[in-house]
Amino acid sequence: MTDYSKLIDAETWAFIERTNSFYPPETIDFGIERQRAIYDLMCREFHAGYPDGVTAETGSIDLPDRAIPIRIYRTAAPEAAAMVLYLHGGGYILGGLDSHDDACAELCARTGYELVSVDYRLAPEHPHPAAFEDALAAFEWAAAICKRPIVLAGDSAGGNLAAAVSHATRGHSRMPIGQVLIYPTLGGSGSGRSYVEHAEAPMLTARDLEFYRDIRTGGTPPADIVTLYPLADTDFSGLPPTAIVTAQCDPLSSDGEIYRDRILAAGGKVWWREEPGLVHSFVRGRHMIARARDSFSGIVEAVSALGRREWPY
Repeated sequence: MTDYSKLIDAETWAFIERTNSFYPPETIDFGIERQRAIYDLMCREFHAGYPDGVTAETGSIDLPDRAIPIRIYRTAAPEAAAMVLYLHGGGYILGGLDSHDDACAELCARTGYELVSVDYRLAPEHPHPAAFEDALAAFEWAAAICKRPIVLAGDSAGGNLAAAVSHATRGHSRMPIGQVLIYPTLGGSGSGRSYVEHAEAPMLTARDLEFYRDIRTGGTPPADIVTLYPLADTDFSGLPPTAIVTAQCDPLSSDGEIYRDRILAAGGKVWWREEPGLVHSFVRGRHMIARARDSFSGIVEAVSALGRREWPY
């Protein structure tokens, strides 16, 4: 069994304990509505406010059959090189525009790019492929109305959706110019390295992943559908330049490693970093943990560089 007392430092343990005080591990056994209420409260408690000069406007993408809520973040003088389309985490059942509000505002402030956060439909009310369809529709909307190139970004479940959109839009005239995936869930095997070594990791366990998968799919996941599992694709060519950041103490970390290896084998540009001693959802702890603060700065740099069509790795 992994000895987390040696891998995880005191700052990160303080973040884990604070998280668990609002969102204890047993929350996964509660009903969906109660889980959402607890998660939303936790997110409010961690909200760090907006950096100076950032404003946000909440609206919607109005489609013939539904509206997709969005929130657009801007600085006083937006950087014109690109815009960012951000897809939030939450296991496909939790989260929305408010859960990642402060992180999106900070990413906007530090890159200077206009950022659009997408409130895609959640399971179980809307099982797969609803979240993917909303993510793709949001990208197509952004590509149609914005002349600037688009960088896709997302964490955890949102990283999955960002990658799925990248796979789906290869060859399009307005495909993304880059993607930044933060501890993404990409459909790796449960027997993979990190799934075994960190099956009982703080913040996210293998059991949690099975629960989220079953809720998203109704209990019958089709393993060969790329919109569900980007790693199920048989062709990794033509993807946009990709930066992946994972946490060492997270069962999902090897998903990022495998995704990197497959893009490299297909001749693409990709960089992957596994952050030592960090845990899933560490971005929420970026103001508590020095390692997380440094990693978030690296995420900002990746988004900035890809938006300028630069490859710094």
